[in-house]
Amino acid sequence: MAEPLIAMYPGTFDPVTNGHLDIIARAARLADRLIVGVAVNAGKGPLFSLDERVAMVREEIDALGAPTNGKIEVRPFDTLLVKFVEACKARIIIRGLRAVSDFEYEFQMAGMNSRLAPKIETVFLMAADRHQFISSRFVKEIARLGGDVTHFVSNSVAHRIAAALDNPWKAGDFVAGGAARVPL
Repeated sequence: MAEPLIAMYPGTFDPVTNGHLDIIARAARLADRLIVGVAVNAGKGPLFSLDERVAMVREEIDALGAPTNGKIEVRPFDTLLVKFVEACKARIIIRGLRAVSDFEYEFQMAGMNSRLAPKIETVFLMAADRHQFISSRFVKEIARLGGDVTHFVSNSVAHRIAAALDNPWKAGDFVAGGAARVPL
C-alpha cells in the first residue's frame, strides 16, 4: 500500500484571509492529508500571537465544513520550513501565487528548499481571480485605517482584527454574509 501523500501549506496567517482558505480547500483535494503550518515569524511583527493565529486558522477550516473531511490539520512551527516538513513526513510544500510579483520570491524559496531537502517538492497554486489582490498586510492596513475588511476575511476574523486594533468597528457592526453596516 502506498504511503499517504501529505502536503504542507505554510504561512504566517496574520490574519487568515479568504485567499488562504481558498488555497487550503483546493490543496486538500490534491493530498491525502494537508498540514497547515502556522509560522512564528516574529520578524513580520504579527498582529496576533502564534496561539491566536493557530486558533483562528482552525476555526476557519472548521467553518469550511464537509469539503475538508477531517483531513486538514493545523500545527504551529518555529523552525526551518524544510525541517518541519520532514518532521511531519510531508512530501509537498504548497504555495499560493497571487501575481507575477509573488513568483520571483516564491521561485527563490522553492530553489533554496530544494537544495536543503531535494525529496520535497514545491507545488504552486494560483489564487482564484477573486482573491488575487488579497494579502494579510493589506487587510491589516485597511482595518487600521477604519475600512471594512469583510470582503477579504470572514466576519469572525474581522471581529478579531477589530478587537486587536481597538478599531471603532464594534462586534455588532458586522452582519452575516460578509458585509458590514456603517457605524453611526
